[in-house]
Amino acid sequence: MSTAAPQASSKPRHPSLWVRELPFIVVLALTILGVAYTSVSRQPIIVYWEILAPIIGVVCVTYGWHSATDKAGRLRLISTQLLHWLAFLVVINLVLLPSVQRVLTANATGIAIFTLLTLGTFTAGVHVLSWQICLLGMIMALGIPAIAWIENSALIFVLIAAGVLGIVAVFWWHWRERGSAESAR
Repeated sequence: MSTAAPQASSKPRHPSLWVRELPFIVVLALTILGVAYTSVSRQPIIVYWEILAPIIGVVCVTYGWHSATDKAGRLRLISTQLLHWLAFLVVINLVLLPSVQRVLTANATGIAIFTLLTLGTFTAGVHVLSWQICLLGMIMALGIPAIAWIENSALIFVLIAAGVLGIVAVFWWHWRERGSAESAR
């Protein structure tokens, strides 16, 4: 009885597009969640953005790791990203100083911190030469006026969201009914 090992494919396995882009999708989803929460609650979520910054830093290091071909390049990548995001966190805490908070409202503080995170994300993408991270920064930048617009137009936003959910529900119901009809055949 022979126990031959299965032959490995000669092609190297490459992760699918969705798996490769998953970290960027997760960060984008977390960003959208933070923007939505900030808009609805009208409260700055500083700790959330302070946690998201190092997560984006890890995504940047992970993305740039393959481009850094030697130990020195990888050390430079880690140190530049560490300094970049550390500087971001220092500036966030400067915005949170009591003397600054006397001048800014809670909404202004939240938007200022989100704006800093947006700039930090875009410039981190430039440093690691990642169009995905730069695009994430640009999408985040669209969230800045969106927060202001949503706060000024909360009722319109709720109506639009309800309309979109209604349309999605109709399509889902129609798709489900068609699937039931096809399986009954």
